[in-house]
Amino acid sequence: MEARNLRVSDAEREHVGELLQKAVGQGMLSLGEFTERMDTALAAKTRGELNVVLADLPGITLISDYEPPAYPTSAGQPGYQYPAPGYQQPPVHQQIQYPQPQPYAGQSGDPAAGAYGAANAAIIRGRMSTVTRNGAWIVPPAVVIDTRMSSVTVDFTRAVMQTQIVHVSINDYASSISLIVPEEATVDMNDIEAIGGSASNKVRSGPQMGPLHVVVHGKVRFGSVTAKHPFGTTFRKFLGS
Repeated sequence: MEARNLRVSDAEREHVGELLQKAVGQGMLSLGEFTERMDTALAAKTRGELNVVLADLPGITLISDYEPPAYPTSAGQPGYQYPAPGYQQPPVHQQIQYPQPQPYAGQSGDPAAGAYGAANAAIIRGRMSTVTRNGAWIVPPAVVIDTRMSSVTVDFTRAVMQTQIVHVSINDYASSISLIVPEEATVDMNDIEAIGGSASNKVRSGPQMGPLHVVVHGKVRFGSVTAKHPFGTTFRKFLGS
């Protein structure tokens, strides 16, 4: 079977996502083109389909050009065979070291970690996934969002709060993150660092005034984070006025 017809893994899709992010940083792709190509990459089933999003980018090794090394078969003859699970040198695309968040407890400069520690934090992780936290979930003093190329919704409108102030720490690559808060809540997003992405606060800011104040900090790389009210809040205010 030709290499281009081999099925792709999540590791290969994530590797291509990293290559596309680098292309954006080098000015070869716009954010709109990046989004379109990521949609194609996430839907790709074979290396040939995945390779389409890289074909016109100079200096990038195509996924379909990779061939597994030759290993002895059980009969002692050379042939193409993937290494056994205990093998210590996986294929090149699996050796990529993706950035990892620092340990949450005791992290320098993180008020949520310093005040509460990891035991009192909700950890939300996603890798090329759709992640939703809603309903009557129990919200600890801190929420950590560690995501890559995902769609994340954190809904506080029906949640059970343990504290008035909730710290949300974000470490993200190329995701869309929505923080949905009740009408009386306030949100502080002054400590968000957006790299090739966006941070938008559509609710009341400033100091804590009501039963919930959300403090958002961290990094968003080639993605977006938005704080907003539930759908229809503005319309209901108009009808009630």
